[in-house]
Amino acid sequence: MKKTRIITRSVWILSLVSLFNDISSEMLYPVWPVYLNSIGFSVILIGILEGLAEATAGFSKGYFGQLSDIKGKRLPFVQLGYLLTAVSKPLMALFTFPVWVFGARTTDRLGKGIRTAARDALLSEESTLKTRGRIFGLHRGMDTLGAAIGPMVALAFLYFHPQAYRTLFFLAFLPGLCAVICTLMIREKKKERTPAADKTYFLSFLKYIPGSDRNYRKLLAGLLAFALVNSSDVFLLLMLKYRGLSDTELIGAYIFYNLVYALFSYPAGKLADHFGFKALFIAGLVIFSIIYLEMAFNTSMEGFYILFFLYGIYAASTEGVAKAWISTVCSPKDTATAIGTYEGLRSLTTLAASSIAGMIWFLISPSALFIFTAVAVAGIVLYFFSLSSPVKKQ
Repeated sequence: MKKTRIITRSVWILSLVSLFNDISSEMLYPVWPVYLNSIGFSVILIGILEGLAEATAGFSKGYFGQLSDIKGKRLPFVQLGYLLTAVSKPLMALFTFPVWVFGARTTDRLGKGIRTAARDALLSEESTLKTRGRIFGLHRGMDTLGAAIGPMVALAFLYFHPQAYRTLFFLAFLPGLCAVICTLMIREKKKERTPAADKTYFLSFLKYIPGSDRNYRKLLAGLLAFALVNSSDVFLLLMLKYRGLSDTELIGAYIFYNLVYALFSYPAGKLADHFGFKALFIAGLVIFSIIYLEMAFNTSMEGFYILFFLYGIYAASTEGVAKAWISTVCSPKDTATAIGTYEGLRSLTTLAASSIAGMIWFLISPSALFIFTAVAVAGIVLYFFSLSSPVKKQ
């Protein structure tokens, strides 16, 4: 009997696409705020820029996910999304007018919004329920490996060419272009179009929720509750800075976390396939709660590296697993809509979470933020225990 391949050609190519794209994006992550400040952006203007960009990405994930299901196509959305993200990099460095920078940054985030749900639906279609955890895990692993390589490339370049930020933006275009070229090698299976029940508009994806499967709605509620207390990773890095670590140590910890995340994503997916998405996701949340509680009190460099190691384990156990879990509680023809709706609403709740976190940090203390988050997530763990485990039908 011929052995069926778990990881198909399309999955490998999509994983390489994400690897190259994240190298491109993360090359700019350490210098983005510094670059904006150097061309005259205030902290308030930077906040407005990032808020607008993330809101664009959030809403567009739901809309274009639904459109992908209606059209019965994934690949055009994937290709256009990565193309927009790639071309936005040099556009950000060409001119320094605020309106131009806003447009370029929004183009970058729009690209993410266009491609995300369609890409994840494509990954789902390339898997069975027995292999879905591994496929999403491999993809997240490659994506995160790029997130580790990108800052290292940027730091090496800036070491030899200090403050050459604009040149770095143009260099970041090259791995982005490699990602776009790789998308041209993907072959999509033909599917029937799903006609829209009524007119589609930008927020029409929200109408999917009331008529969706009850298990999807309950899962979505839990995931969004977690997103509402899970603030940006920037607060983890700020805590390291607050405890007196240098910028080099801070970036080193961030790179270390991404390497751990990348290394454990596929094994975590394999565990999810064996023990179930629910079990692994809950384990990840328990680890998260412990990390945040310890972050409130830890002061040693060694302790922070242990916590960032565990944080990589948590991310590997939840990020790809959440999407794989969603794909089991919705109809295959609605996969992009279901994932896009989750991703879109998560983007908005994460913005709210970061705002709340900032207020707790400023009004009370940094330690209070981490204690509050740890306790809140412990409560959310109890909610997830109440959910039904996905039934494997494939």
